[in-house]
Order: sequence, then structure tokens, then C-alpha cells
Amino acid sequence: MVDLTQVFANPEDCVAFGKGENAKKYLRTDDRVERVRRAHLNDLENIIPFLGIGLLYSLSGPDPSTAILHFRLFVGARIYHTIAYLTPLPQPNRALSFFVGYGVTLSMAYRLLKSKLYL
Repeated sequence: MVDLTQVFANPEDCVAFGKGENAKKYLRTDDRVERVRRAHLNDLENIIPFLGIGLLYSLSGPDPSTAILHFRLFVGARIYHTIAYLTPLPQPNRALSFFVGYGVTLSMAYRLLKSKLYL
């Protein structure tokens, strides 16, 4: 596929478009690509812990309606966070959606510990 912007983040990728100083004009960052990259990294930082805690939580035999509420809230918060990141919506939209997802993960962890450790 042809890169229409001809923007490359790595020097070795610029070699096909020029030599020496000429290649450096293709070496830069694109704001749209960086925004998507940061959104993806943020998703990884939040979804992976949720999957681990969510698996343990679902194996602990929670009330199905409470578990579904936790999962739906988290998915909704992450979808909204991604939309807020990519659009970009003004703060505190992204922060609030982040804290809703983080709160859901903490709530599941607390309920898991409470049910297994009898806190």
C-alpha cells in the first residue's frame, strides 16, 4: 500500500524516498498517527488488567446482573474514551471515561477479594 502522506517515524523506512539529507524530510511524526497510537497504548494499559480481573471475577461466581453491569460499563467507557481521544473531545470527557473504566476494574477487584478473602 502506498503511503500518501510520505511520513515515516523510522529512518530506515525513509531510505526508499531519498538519500542522506533528502531522506530526512520524510522523517517526522504525523499528529493523526500519534493520536491513534496513544489511544491504542491507553487501551492496552486498561484492557489487559480488566481482562485478568474480569476473568477471575467471572470465575468467582458473581451475581450475573452485577457482572453484566460491570462488563457493559467498562466496554461503554472504553468505546467513549476512544471516541473522545480520536475526535478529540474537550477534557474532562476522556478523563471521566477513563475513571469510569478504572472504577469498574477496581470494583470487580474489590468484590473478588471480598468474596474470596471474606473481607
